[in-house]
Amino acid sequence: MGIKAFNRWSVEGITVTDKGLERYVRLEPRAVPRTGGRYAKNRFHKSKAFIVERLINKVMVPGHKGKKHFKTSGRITGKGSRAYKIVEEVFAIIEKKLNKNPVEVFVKALENAAPREEVIAIEYGGARYPKAVECSPQRRIDITLRMMTQGAYQKSFNSKRKISETLANEIIAAYNMSNTSVAIMKKNDLERQADSSR
Repeated sequence: MGIKAFNRWSVEGITVTDKGLERYVRLEPRAVPRTGGRYAKNRFHKSKAFIVERLINKVMVPGHKGKKHFKTSGRITGKGSRAYKIVEEVFAIIEKKLNKNPVEVFVKALENAAPREEVIAIEYGGARYPKAVECSPQRRIDITLRMMTQGAYQKSFNSKRKISETLANEIIAAYNMSNTSVAIMKKNDLERQADSSR
């Protein structure tokens, strides 16, 4: 039988096709994916955590966008139990809409939306120039999770739609490689900038 995510969804047979992300998308299931910061002091602790737990943590603390917290800070109470319930609802919505294993859909969406390159600014004699650099696998996952959660919070802000609904739509859009996904749009934008500054 084996352990299932949220005691509902199996992770058996789910594989990461992107070789760069394979080591960093942990698919060891947890009945309750909450370690409570057990790995917090270890270097690269994030790659040891179940990937669904990383989504829960990002829902709990999505970070700011352009130094503005107002679109997220109302719902962000820092309560793990609340974030846990939101993600469980998200997965139930995905299963209902697609009739597929939501963990598999989420992992595929993560692969689709992970940027391969980004732009940094280098300084030469007081002038700043953009330079294209490859994105590390750990950072690719971090950026994607952040863009997914921030995009979902942005769409539910001042709206009647719940965060669970907007996050489920975001993951489904990323799974389908649709431009309605904030994470996919950001990935395309980053790679286009990197291409032009090469």
